[in-house]
Amino acid sequence: MKIISYNVNGIRAAMKKDFIKWLVAANPDVLCLQEIKAQEDQVDTEAFTAAGYEYQYYYSAQKKGYSGTAIISKIKPDHVEYGTGIETIDFEGRNIRADFGDISVMSMYLPSGTNDARLSFKFDYMEQFLEYSKELRKEHPNLIVCGDYNICHKAIDIHDPVRLKNTSGFLPEEREWMDRFVASGFVDAFRMFNDQPDQYSWWSYRGGSRARNKGWRLDYHMVNEPLKDRVKRSVILSEAVHSDHCPVMVEIE
Repeated sequence: MKIISYNVNGIRAAMKKDFIKWLVAANPDVLCLQEIKAQEDQVDTEAFTAAGYEYQYYYSAQKKGYSGTAIISKIKPDHVEYGTGIETIDFEGRNIRADFGDISVMSMYLPSGTNDARLSFKFDYMEQFLEYSKELRKEHPNLIVCGDYNICHKAIDIHDPVRLKNTSGFLPEEREWMDRFVASGFVDAFRMFNDQPDQYSWWSYRGGSRARNKGWRLDYHMVNEPLKDRVKRSVILSEAVHSDHCPVMVEIE
């Protein structure tokens, strides 16, 4: 199973940039999207169907044009779960999960901390989601949490760890939460195969950051420990340019 995760920063905008043509070429079995910024009736679902993706599940934020996640699949899932059941975080459409046989795939869009209020919301979301994930894995041990975590875990994951150490996305508290998240039983699939620096999935639109590769690695496939030995490949698809993020891919046996 090939799974691609992609923060598209607006699915309608991405589709105007030959997104479907790219999708056909990339050919994932399952596509996890974040920040779709649309309701389902605003998405050209027929274009996905024509490309071979018959099964489409959208979990939009209550606020129109904001946040939202989706799972687009060639394979019919056995079950789709919208949200976490936690009222204080579900209203922004940040979690959708689909079960395929013994594998459970979640598309997650963790909040960013753009100001004090949003940073407080982010920390609250992080703590509640960590506890939720512990309970979820009792029922679904082969869980993959794909998506935009809005956190660089380690210094290797950001282009300037010294200057940016007090910036949200690389705060000590955020990185410590990632430590605890991994310690709870998750494996960073990408780092199973690649321990090199300068491997990023997000670049600011400012200052030619992408051309200069002044980036952040914010997008992950976190695989629960029991599934680790079935991970065959994990790469960053940096050539895709539909967003300020690029997609990340994992292959599971």
